[in-house]
Order: sequence, then C-alpha cells, then structure tokens
Amino acid sequence: MTASTINRTIKGIVAASAALIMAASMAACGPSAATPSEDASASGASGNSSSKVTARTLDEIKKSGELKVAVFSDKAPFGYIDKSGKNAGYDIVFAERLAKDLGVKVKYTSVDPAARVDVLTSNKVDITLANFTVTDERKEKVDFAKPYMKVSLGVVSPENAEITDVSQLKGKTLIIAKGTTAESYFEKNQPDVKLQKYDQYADAYNALLDGRGDAFSTDNTEVLAWAKSNKGFKVGITKLGDEDTIAPAVQKGNKELLNWINDEIDKLGKENFFHKDYEKTLEPVYGDDVDPDDIVVEGGKL
Repeated sequence: MTASTINRTIKGIVAASAALIMAASMAACGPSAATPSEDASASGASGNSSSKVTARTLDEIKKSGELKVAVFSDKAPFGYIDKSGKNAGYDIVFAERLAKDLGVKVKYTSVDPAARVDVLTSNKVDITLANFTVTDERKEKVDFAKPYMKVSLGVVSPENAEITDVSQLKGKTLIIAKGTTAESYFEKNQPDVKLQKYDQYADAYNALLDGRGDAFSTDNTEVLAWAKSNKGFKVGITKLGDEDTIAPAVQKGNKELLNWINDEIDKLGKENFFHKDYEKTLEPVYGDDVDPDDIVVEGGKL
C-alpha cells in the first residue's frame, strides 16, 4: 500500500468517525431528548403538545390532602398577607371554604396578575382565585366557573390633581398592572394615554405614591379600598368601561372540578355565604360608602 493510499484511508476513517459523532449529538438534541419544559415551550399557546400537563382529578386532590389555589398577596382587601403573615381577604375566605368542603387544606401560591393563566395551564395550581375578571380572551385559555363578584374599572389619583374624566388622561401617564383588564381596556380604547406598567400591584401603588405617574387604574373595588386607607388620594372615576364579573378559573377542559365548584357556588348562595364574606372582609374597609349588592354575586346569579 502506497503512502498516498494510507493517507486517504486514514482521512476516510476520521471523516466517518466525525459523522457518527455529529449524528449522535444531533439525536441527543432532538425531540426525543427534550425536557417537559422544552416541550411546553415549543407547543406555544395552543396547548397541542402531547406532553401537556393534565389537571388533577377531585380524587387526586383529596388523596393529596391539599387544594392548590392561586391568590394575590398584595391586593387588600381581596387577597393579601396580614400582620401575622397569613393569607387573608375576600378570596381567601372563599378558598378556605372550598377546601373545607373537599376535606383538605389549602396550599396557596401567590401570583402576579399576568401569571394567573399560566399557573393553571402548567398545573401548578388547581384553581385561580386571584380576583380574576372573566374576559373572552381568557375564556380561550381557561374555564371559568360561575361568578361571585361584579366589577368595573376605576381610576385613583392625587386629590390636588384629581382625574374625574378619562379625557383628562390624554398625554398623561397612567399606572397599571400587567395582565389586567385595565391594561387591555386602555390599550384598545385610549391609545393617547401613556401606560406605565408594573408586574405587581404593590409596585404600581408605590409608583403612584412616589409621583411617577398621574393616576392608577384597576378594579374599582380595589382603588376605592386603597384610597380610603391612603390620605390625599381620591377615586375620581368610579366606573369605567363595561361591568364585568369575577369568577374562579380552572385548567381548560377540567370539567370535573369546574362542575364541583359550580355546585358549591349554588350551595353557598343558599347560605348567603358571599354577603357574609363581604361583611367580614370588605365592609370594614368600605363602610357605608359601598352597597354590598353592587359587588357581591350570590349563587352565581347576576
């Protein structure tokens, strides 16, 4: 064998080895080696991936001894952490009753407004009870049970520069929380209003207190409560846009849990449960300024 023949043989062996290594590397990086999170990311919002996480059944929830519920931790008086470090508020009283009737305890997960859908689709929680307003867009991603509250948007601002009409916001800075109905409303209907967005309600309110924006918009029930406990601020717009409802949400297609929650809401309505919840958690804040019937929905019936 000549030297040139030997060299060609060696080069062939090296090339073949390189090809095998590359093929093995590509196989390892291919779909068969994808992690669950990579599968979920690749499937996008459609949720058509075969690796889609399935919601827990009622039996699985009962056997675990825990009902996993997403709530706010910075939106008093609906969902917040009290002075003793415990979850408290209107939504929390409801969550505790649901767990009690299931014979389990509640495991709370604190969420930002924009994460309320994601925690359901990823099966991190069984129910979202974070003051969740029902919208057509959200209905495409989660299933809503019957409502237990009514709500519309409100706008709070400093008393010395009170905003009493939405036209006054033109060219000004409005503070909002991401993933809220206020965000979608102003982006669609008031494009001339500059939006300053925050992930958490606490940060949004701090921005208002610090004067980083001219006003703040979110549910009227929330801004009315906040203004009562923060002197120098007033809700100049108490009702903006359509009146919406607030309801529990479950993972899309989780009919078993959805039907159970709806049955619970029917049963609790006969007890006048949500008016009692209002008296315990909201009335101390609103006093005589708010009619409970303007907020509370009993038995899922408007």
